[in-house]
Amino acid sequence: MKVLVAGATGALGMQLVPRLVAAGHDVVGMTRSTSRCDAVRALGATAVVADALDCEAVARAVGEVEPEVIVHQLTALSGGIDMRHFDRSFAQTNRLRTEGTDHLLSAGHAVGVRRFVVQSYAGWPFARTGGPVKTEDHPLDPAPVPTMRSTLDAIRHLEDVVVGADWTTGVVLRYGGFYGPGTSMAADGEYVELIRKRRFPVLGDGAGVWSFLHIEDAAEATVAAVQHGRRGIYNIVDDHPAPVAEWLPAVAGALGAKPPHRVPRALGRLLAGQAGAVVMTQVRGASNAKAKRELGWEPAHASWRDGFTKLAA
Repeated sequence: MKVLVAGATGALGMQLVPRLVAAGHDVVGMTRSTSRCDAVRALGATAVVADALDCEAVARAVGEVEPEVIVHQLTALSGGIDMRHFDRSFAQTNRLRTEGTDHLLSAGHAVGVRRFVVQSYAGWPFARTGGPVKTEDHPLDPAPVPTMRSTLDAIRHLEDVVVGADWTTGVVLRYGGFYGPGTSMAADGEYVELIRKRRFPVLGDGAGVWSFLHIEDAAEATVAAVQHGRRGIYNIVDDHPAPVAEWLPAVAGALGAKPPHRVPRALGRLLAGQAGAVVMTQVRGASNAKAKRELGWEPAHASWRDGFTKLAA
């Protein structure tokens, strides 16, 4: 199939494009800058230039390529996340999730795209009530903290318009927290350095449950979704959701670092803001049972414990 990947040179795109090429697909990578075209070609794909926030440019690019499948992996998080100003950190990504998604859908509709696969997130968007692990049937947070509201609204928009597009097969992939090459949890990544320097503390009881995902497993799941994903939402995570109080000391140990500091929740909220307190103490993990069952996908890195041990080595 002819596949257009928007975000081809991001951390996931760099893993995804070669896998799609190896599977025999004709892949075109969409990039905002001509300076990134060589990087797209190095992955084995053809390059097309368009700013995802420019409706006319996207329409021209998609019209030129005429893809059968569009994969939307666009984010803008290279500067890291300021937990005290969560929505501000995600402002450009939220535009890509709203305006960018709408532009790609409109252009895809015009050329008759058969499948539209998009990146979402499994974890903090879930309602912070009930059990520690959520499925795709569980609701998103009906009352997010104010500093996270705009970002959750953007995620809701993205998921609703993609699954609701009745002219194509809309597939939403809710990825877990990425680790591995090119991510902030790589061996030389920003968050790994913070853990090594004991600047990534456990806040409060550390009861927030995180679901992780190796970036290579994310790419493999996306290939499966491109080839035979059915309309709907899939949690793409590893097999072992874990509370912060469990995974953070374990990762520090795997890295050869001292155990993380522990900070009372009230102080942590002052230091990291409402969003920081939420992700450390209240968020829920995700189940990958549906993705295994319907996509025929299994994470090669089944547990973050093994994955981070290999990463540290």
